Amino acid sequence: MANEVIWGIHAGRTGDADALFLKQGCIAIGWAAMGDLSPLSADREAFRQRYVQAYPEAKKGGIATVSGIPYRFLHEMKAGDLVVYPSKQDKLVHIGRIDGGYQYLPAKDHGYPHRRNVSWLRQVPRLQFTQGALYEIGSALSLFQVKSYAEEFRAAVEGKSSDAVPVDEDATVAAVSEEIEDTTRDFVLKRLAQELKGLPLEDFVVHLLQCMGYHARKTRVNEPSVDVIAHKDHLGIEPPIIKVQIKSSSATVSDKDVSALYGKLSSGEYGLFVTLGGYSPACRNFEQSKGNLRLIDGDELVDLIFDHYERFDARHKGLLPLRRIYVPQVLDNG
Repeated sequence: MANEVIWGIHAGRTGDADALFLKQGCIAIGWAAMGDLSPLSADREAFRQRYVQAYPEAKKGGIATVSGIPYRFLHEMKAGDLVVYPSKQDKLVHIGRIDGGYQYLPAKDHGYPHRRNVSWLRQVPRLQFTQGALYEIGSALSLFQVKSYAEEFRAAVEGKSSDAVPVDEDATVAAVSEEIEDTTRDFVLKRLAQELKGLPLEDFVVHLLQCMGYHARKTRVNEPSVDVIAHKDHLGIEPPIIKVQIKSSSATVSDKDVSALYGKLSSGEYGLFVTLGGYSPACRNFEQSKGNLRLIDGDELVDLIFDHYERFDARHKGLLPLRRIYVPQVLDNG
């Protein structure tokens, strides 16, 4: 069926439910403390309330998303839907069909009491899918709907899987690489905006400048338009002296703010404006007309963080917990 729904599922963070899925012909989710879910009303609010009761220490920001997974498992997933399970154990993509409705079986496996029977139809090597399809089923959620690359998995069920897609012909490689980078950039900016409002962001920029090889310090609290002073020499008496203004808001910076910083520069000094947001066209025009002024927006700030992250101290790495990974570099052969 061309329009059948396809679900993706993971077997726990370490694949600990792999044997349960494949040997007992089922899929399952955790949330054992929620108990039998079948008596609950078929609405998300009922599931949210049960989740909060079962896990009172859960972070509020993720309650709606996490409590929605058991709801989807019971009420959106239907018999006849396809399910895709990428196994961490055998490195194969298993595709099956949901056979029946929800079952609550706490005695069989305390970690995964919520079950649905599955008939496994195919097991396909990962290399037979495009990079985009593999990225989609690598979702951070334990249960999710497969949409963007659903046709690839439907074709696999019908035995139409082809040999490995040549990497240089796989158009999804570029999209995956870009999405990974965009997701990381969003994380960094959100983290800075939420954790470092106001003065804490000034401390962060001081540390970033120090990692870049500058001596930097915050100015006096009552110093208008200048938050940080940076320089190359130890004493701060040799030019160039850099005066820095920092905005922790994501709003667009106006030319008035930029002009205020520029008005603080003496002969031979440089101005640096750093914001998590962006700049108005008037600001950019002003920057182009001044050789001693540099405007750093949120995207450029993230670039600097990536470039100098390895020099960060433990505290700042803890603020932005990042791990180096390698993503495909798409070459332009045109």
